[in-house]
Amino acid sequence: MRKLPSRLKKGDLVGVIAPSSPPNQESLQKALPFLEELGLRVKLGNSVTAVNGYLAGTDEERLADLHAMFEDPEVSGIFCAGGGYGAARIADQIDYAMIKENPKVFWGYSDITFLHTAIGEYADLVTFHGPMLASDVGKPEFHERSRRMFNQLFEPFELHYTEEVTPLETLVGGVAQGELVGGNLSLVRSAIGTKFDLDVKGKILLIEEIDEEPCEVDEILNQLRMARKFDEAAGIVIGDFKNAEPNKRQPSLTLDQVVDHYFGQLKIPVVKGFKIGHCEPHFSVPLGALARLDGDAKTLTILPGVE
Repeated sequence: MRKLPSRLKKGDLVGVIAPSSPPNQESLQKALPFLEELGLRVKLGNSVTAVNGYLAGTDEERLADLHAMFEDPEVSGIFCAGGGYGAARIADQIDYAMIKENPKVFWGYSDITFLHTAIGEYADLVTFHGPMLASDVGKPEFHERSRRMFNQLFEPFELHYTEEVTPLETLVGGVAQGELVGGNLSLVRSAIGTKFDLDVKGKILLIEEIDEEPCEVDEILNQLRMARKFDEAAGIVIGDFKNAEPNKRQPSLTLDQVVDHYFGQLKIPVVKGFKIGHCEPHFSVPLGALARLDGDAKTLTILPGVE
């Protein structure tokens, strides 16, 4: 079992960093009061306002920010301001031994998937796949259910996703239990063949995506299939695929046809329809925590991500 970070408490100091692209400053400023409403004090990293083309500062600056927040004994948790691109550029330079010695809440998704995988594998730490400050919290459409998902950081409790949350569809029935891993589909694919290749053996694989049309999703899923990811996994949780509409390729298969092709014949439970990803509401989950996927009952149960 991976190490659980300590729960957050009212009055705790949390850090905000931008390991990928420059966050929208206006949205970020609108989001910061939300952390204060949770009873947290905020420390902004240097990367949050840095701009280096499509990166939030140089690789050295973003890496230094990540290290500084984990090393600072006064910082109890770390929230990513946004995604975009760039997290993978610093992954092989991170001091994972230091992170393992300083376990704390680490929260983000999308491009941050690469860091979730890396930190989970090399620092043995549970991290959180959830909405980010500038990308989500600071937007007008930020949903009340998305807000409530932050409560799991303050009190250890099991998460239960049933059809009371959203309609779900079982592609393959059965029950699986294992660590929940994964995140953004493109980032899972980008790690194949590297030292950060996602280990899915005996685990429940979560996938979500944005702005990839069906033929592009098909290409990525085919690569994961040939890399034997679906053969090794214990179960598949299919999250939100935002804007997965055919634009360049016409005529086209639908996303459902693509998903059914790759998952419909598997011998492990596969359920789709989870509002996990680039969506509102966004159901936040601890990656690396033990989960149980029941394809017959259409439920996902996840043990607490903090202690």
